Amino acid sequence: MKSPADLIAVLRRQWENAIRRESRLLGAPQAWPVVLSIGLPSPQRLRSNLDAVKRHVELWRAVSLGEVRWQEICYRATASPVSMPVQWIIRCPSEWIDASNCEIVRREFESLSLLVTHTDETFHSLWVRRRSLWTGRPIQEVILAARLAMVLEPGCAKGKPLRMLAMDNTDTKFFERNGALITKLLDARFDSEVSQIGLENFLGAYQSEDHWLLVIDLDGRLLPFKKLRVKTSELLETALPCASLLIEKNETCEHQLPSISDTIAVLGAGFDLGWAEADWLKTKRVAYWGDIDTWGLQFLARARTAIPHVDALMMNMATYERFAKLAIREPVVAGTEWLYGLTSSERQLYQHLLQQANGRLEQEYLATPYVHEQLETWYRSTTSF
Repeated sequence: MKSPADLIAVLRRQWENAIRRESRLLGAPQAWPVVLSIGLPSPQRLRSNLDAVKRHVELWRAVSLGEVRWQEICYRATASPVSMPVQWIIRCPSEWIDASNCEIVRREFESLSLLVTHTDETFHSLWVRRRSLWTGRPIQEVILAARLAMVLEPGCAKGKPLRMLAMDNTDTKFFERNGALITKLLDARFDSEVSQIGLENFLGAYQSEDHWLLVIDLDGRLLPFKKLRVKTSELLETALPCASLLIEKNETCEHQLPSISDTIAVLGAGFDLGWAEADWLKTKRVAYWGDIDTWGLQFLARARTAIPHVDALMMNMATYERFAKLAIREPVVAGTEWLYGLTSSERQLYQHLLQQANGRLEQEYLATPYVHEQLETWYRSTTSF
């Protein structure tokens, strides 16, 4: 048999369960009422420790929260049936919180009530499941972040720094303080796309921070190390010792790269291609390889704006059609306008992707022999550059 204190501890533990918390607070039909089993004393306990059983009954008679359900139980040791508590029934969230008798739980519930009341329904599940997003933060600032996240759209920054996207009651440091939170909120709207490509990339914002890119010596004799990390600011100022340069959006394709003479690869560039405007790149053979989707083509357009002579590799209709079975849905497209920097065939591909149910072919899923063939063909065709 369980005492009120035992079941109060159960209710507190249930609050810590994200799935159960979401189900109960966001109104799943089957979530209420919550029925907790109290249990019955055994006949032996009734005979050997009647006083403890009486105290147990008295404790449950003193419970005023929820409903304590009683049942007449027949024992051989008693002359008549004994009324025993068998279930504690909690009927709504407020009773759950009151019954938990915990100040931390109460404060969290009050904060959640404010967030659910003052933010869009898109974020309600996120608040309930991911308390770490808002605990320890001023709730009004979290509410402002949610309001801002509802008006931000792909590319809306148009090259401006994030601090310039402030709204009423936010300051220029708002993104600096709440960038991770805003990313998660936009993920809720845009199917995790923002985390995949980065907040600045998604919004089309100017990136002032220095990033580290992965540099790989595909020749094997050009650098002191096979692989190293280099800051974008250093790539802007210092030429790499190679005749050919391969720029890739993702680092995950490292294992697909073949050995190529006099060639270095820069991986993980994403949309951070400001360094590609370096003067030393004007004398190099340069190729760009990214995903075949609207974002990948936008990144290609950015690369070609910085390096007009860049060659696009495996970002064409032939590649898409060859591996179309591996394509997946692109949850959020980069936009529907023509992109300056794309060729006519690339623009046709862009429009084609917009019409496909599965309009994203990620570069790491291309067959490695095909990648090797395409890279080696590019190198041979450009040796006279």
